Amino acid sequence: MTVRVRIAPSPTGNLHIGTARTAVFNWLFARHHNGTFIIRVEDTDQARSRPEYTQNIKDGLSWLGLNWDEGPYFQTERMHLYKQAVQTLLDKGYAYRCYTTEEELNQLRESQKARNQAPRYDNRHRNLTPEQEKAFEAEGRKPVIRFKIDDNREIFWKDHIRGMLTWKGSDLGGDMVIARASSREDLGQPLYNLAVVVDDMDMDISHVIRGEDHIANTAKQILLYEALGGTIPEFAHTPLILNEQGQKLSKRDNVTAISDFYKMGFVPEAMANYMTLLGWTPPDSTQELFTLDEAAKTFSLDRVSKSAAKFDWSKLDWINSQYIHNMETTRLLEMLVPFWEGAGYKVDLENNRAWLEQVTALIAPSLTRLTEAVEQTQVFFQDTVEFNEEARSQLQQEGVKPVIQAIAEALKQDPQLSEDKAKALIKTVTKEQGVKKGLVMRSLRAALTGEVKGHDLMQSWLLLNQKGVDQRRLEQALNYSS
Repeated sequence: MTVRVRIAPSPTGNLHIGTARTAVFNWLFARHHNGTFIIRVEDTDQARSRPEYTQNIKDGLSWLGLNWDEGPYFQTERMHLYKQAVQTLLDKGYAYRCYTTEEELNQLRESQKARNQAPRYDNRHRNLTPEQEKAFEAEGRKPVIRFKIDDNREIFWKDHIRGMLTWKGSDLGGDMVIARASSREDLGQPLYNLAVVVDDMDMDISHVIRGEDHIANTAKQILLYEALGGTIPEFAHTPLILNEQGQKLSKRDNVTAISDFYKMGFVPEAMANYMTLLGWTPPDSTQELFTLDEAAKTFSLDRVSKSAAKFDWSKLDWINSQYIHNMETTRLLEMLVPFWEGAGYKVDLENNRAWLEQVTALIAPSLTRLTEAVEQTQVFFQDTVEFNEEARSQLQQEGVKPVIQAIAEALKQDPQLSEDKAKALIKTVTKEQGVKKGLVMRSLRAALTGEVKGHDLMQSWLLLNQKGVDQRRLEQALNYSS
């Protein structure tokens, strides 16, 4: 079998992590079988669809490394296919025009609610005569198109994740609307269940991999495949993603669009890696870090869990940190630049790359998210520094002022530092001032960075020296020394 799978997001919002995880599984399955991964934009909801959301979806998939082979296709450009299908179903007697008003439907639902019955359409217009249809049209009623569902029918399929699934026709809510209200001449706006079946048939989709919230839709769609004479694809319904409290993810969990994860400082390889683990276990269950290409070699749907996957921020942070720590300095620098610029730092990558690479190499081992680089490098991008309480306390200790003065005087005589010269200067000042090396180091760090803890002092000093700000920092620190 030639594997052809698709991801079919609706451009009524940004690319959500749930949709993105589904895309990851589809991509991995396609690549494992040397198949085709397709993007189809389900944009028939014109009132809510926006081109910026379409762009966000494409950008998000590209950012994650999910390159597609076909598409994007747009449903709004395929309306003629859906209307042809509606007409076919009408002609074959599988569908009919229904003139039930919204008021009548509400009355039906209220009646069923009063009797503690599940809401369902009672198929009252399934067998209207032409005269009855004309009478309703004379009243100004606009029909919807409903597809006939046999209550006695049993629908079953072997799901690649959940095994054999069975649905009764009586549990599908009555005859299904497949096109919105329309005139008799116009077949109306086709709805999701019809459009998705027509698209999957037309695109020769072999496997439909999507969230478990579509299981009921699958039962309805199988009936449509049969009525339209199409080949029924194989199905796999992935588990939901829940928060750490076991509830469905929401904005309250700070989990919304994939673009938000970028803003939070996660790198694409880490996000793709983590989403692969949200419901799938590799053959080596101890393996936690892998690229998409590596995962594709061993990916199979039978290792996808039926149980909901819980979103674990700590695990994502750890995976993200591993990718950052093992990233080439040049690439990490490119990824940090937008965050620095967003913070207002002056970043001249063209003329200052060597210095920026040194800054990047210095902070990389301590980063969990890219956003942390803003605070950790603030001291290198500012001309002056603010001393925190611990730094001021250190600078006010006895014997600190002469130490700072001695280092400042030495720099005036020879401003250019190397690591060896910096170490020799500290050794000389320690000996001449008759103090312990720890006092010199803590005082120097407080003077240069405004804090008593931080990154490697020698490397930090050299970076500040290259910018010519270390002398100003020392002079500033003398104002706090006693």
